[in-house]
Amino acid sequence: MQRRSFLKGIMMTGAAAAVVSPSLAFSAEAPKGPNAMDLDTAIKAITGGKSVSASAKVQLKAPEIAENGAVVPVSVTVDSPMSAEDHVKAIHIFATKNSNVRCADVMLTPANGKASFSTRVKLGTSQDVMALVVTSKGEFLSAAQNVKVTIGGCG
Repeated sequence: MQRRSFLKGIMMTGAAAAVVSPSLAFSAEAPKGPNAMDLDTAIKAITGGKSVSASAKVQLKAPEIAENGAVVPVSVTVDSPMSAEDHVKAIHIFATKNSNVRCADVMLTPANGKASFSTRVKLGTSQDVMALVVTSKGEFLSAAQNVKVTIGGCG
């Protein structure tokens, strides 16, 4: 009798999973992670609603065409003296169409000597990659570049 009860329990669990899983798969909106937010919300969280201006001081390098969206090289260099009075405090990298737009947040001090950062990011589809730079003077500078992805990296 115990074996039959065990098999009966397994079959009922399997039947319940078969009914519940498709309903989750076909729901109107896929579940999002705790860090999922759109670009405007992410920028407001960093800037506190202050204006962001595009600047020639920020050089963002990313490939125009990425063969594999799972490993897209991105580098940011900022023309800054990196002195105690005038330095880059942070560099933030965003992928504008990913479910979690924030890719990297790097905090800097004058001891770094140079405001530069390189990494690899995941891009789910062709989109803009944006760098947001925070200076010690309270300025928010940005640069952006479009990257065309042939094979998405988030799927």
